[in-house]
Amino acid sequence: MSGSALGMSMVMMRGKLITVLFGVSLFLDATASSVSNAAQQPQGPTFKSSVDLVRVGAIVRDRKGHFVTDLGVRDFTLFDDGVARPIADFRHDQAGVSVALLFDVSGSMEARMANAREAASHVLAWLDAADEAAVFTFDTHLDEVKPFTAGLQELPSKLSSVKPFGATSLNDAIAATAKRTTSPDGRRRAVIVFTDGNDNASRLRPSEVSAVARDIDVPIYIIAIVPAIDNPSADVSTASRDQKALVGALDDLADLTGGHVFLASTPGERSGAAKQIVDELRHQYLIAFESGNAPGWHPLTLKTRDKNLVVRARSGYFAGQSRPVSQ
Repeated sequence: MSGSALGMSMVMMRGKLITVLFGVSLFLDATASSVSNAAQQPQGPTFKSSVDLVRVGAIVRDRKGHFVTDLGVRDFTLFDDGVARPIADFRHDQAGVSVALLFDVSGSMEARMANAREAASHVLAWLDAADEAAVFTFDTHLDEVKPFTAGLQELPSKLSSVKPFGATSLNDAIAATAKRTTSPDGRRRAVIVFTDGNDNASRLRPSEVSAVARDIDVPIYIIAIVPAIDNPSADVSTASRDQKALVGALDDLADLTGGHVFLASTPGERSGAAKQIVDELRHQYLIAFESGNAPGWHPLTLKTRDKNLVVRARSGYFAGQSRPVSQ
């Protein structure tokens, strides 16, 4: 090859190399620009964190007290502080149940512990193998006897040797137990309290306890172990229902959280209360909506479009960091 031809070939090669390098440079610049724009612009739909969702468990019955289990999301209306809010999530599947069994072991329960254990045994009998339960006791302090365990069929033997003694911090114990009742896998949660209703040592008032439980959507069920003479539904009772402290402030506490108080004086009443509680947990509708922006207490009203149906759910929630109680 002549010198002139060789020189021409080298010039052409340098030209092609420059062209390639220029193209690579343009590609890298375009890629960097694309990445920068992608970082500044949302990629498709975005969703708020689940912490911005308020979840509510609701039980629906007809006028005869039967569960209504065939409703859809369009059958409900929800009002947050009087303002209608759209429902973001709605479920009515048969998720498992998670219950905290809370025993009053203060001195006033000395003659009633056997009946309390019987009532709790009925609750465990109605649970399925996939359900879970935990056992707590309290007088002025809360103790965990058994952590949350799936398939718990029998009460821990320790409960048979408990000797009730001391004062009662009923309200404090309920609030502390409700906070321990967590269910990340979507189980229906509840605290079931076995007590005679006396409280002489709590820091918290029932209204404060109900605020704690409502805020985390844990219904409080109370099976009151009382003698027939103190049970207004019994023939031998000497008191009317509105005279009993147990069904005053504590009744309000249970109702405001979506739970209920059962006055149980006989084996049949204790068995019936246990069955009703587990049935209610299995027949809940799970409803979620976006939390309001204003911090503080938000009253909730959940209704069905059918005016003949009765809905029971918690009465409100706290938004932001405004909490009446911190422990």
